[in-house]
Amino acid sequence: MHTAVLRLADVDGSAIQSLLARYGLRLIKVDDGTAIPGSFWGDEEAGIIGHTVYARGDTPVHSVLHEAGHLIVLPPERRAEVHTDATDSIEEEDAVCYLQIVLGGTLPGVGRAQLMADMDAWGYSFRLGSAQAWFEHDAENARAWLVAHGLLTQAGDPV
Repeated sequence: MHTAVLRLADVDGSAIQSLLARYGLRLIKVDDGTAIPGSFWGDEEAGIIGHTVYARGDTPVHSVLHEAGHLIVLPPERRAEVHTDATDSIEEEDAVCYLQIVLGGTLPGVGRAQLMADMDAWGYSFRLGSAQAWFEHDAENARAWLVAHGLLTQAGDPV
C-alpha cells in the first residue's frame, strides 16, 4: 500500500464529482474495506466500469483522475464497453497521464505539483525520472493528442 499520497478522503469529493460530471462521468464511493469494482490494480486503486469511476476514501486522488482520464479520452459510445481495463494504446496512456495532471490542477486542495509528486510516490515511471520533468519537457505528443481530440485547448486548458 502506498501511503504518502493525497487520498479521496483528504479532498472535497464534490469537486471531483463535479469535474467528472462535466465529462458525462460519475464517481461512486464504495465503503471502506470493500473491493473496488473495476479496479485494474486492486487494493485501494480506483476502478472503472462504463461511465462510472469507483473509489473509496483511501483511494489516491491521482488514481481517481487517471482512471477517469481513461474514460474521458474515449468517445462516449466506447465508454459503455469499458470494464476494468480501458486501453492498450501507448498514445492514449500518455494522454491520460497528461490529462490527469491538468485535471488535478483544477481541483481545490490538489494542484498539479501535488498530483505529480503523488504519481512519483506511487511509482509511475517516466524517461526523464519524474512526472514533472516528463510533463514539462517530454510530453508534447500527449498534449498534442489531447488538443487534436478536443480535450485540451491550444493553451493547454481542459475543455
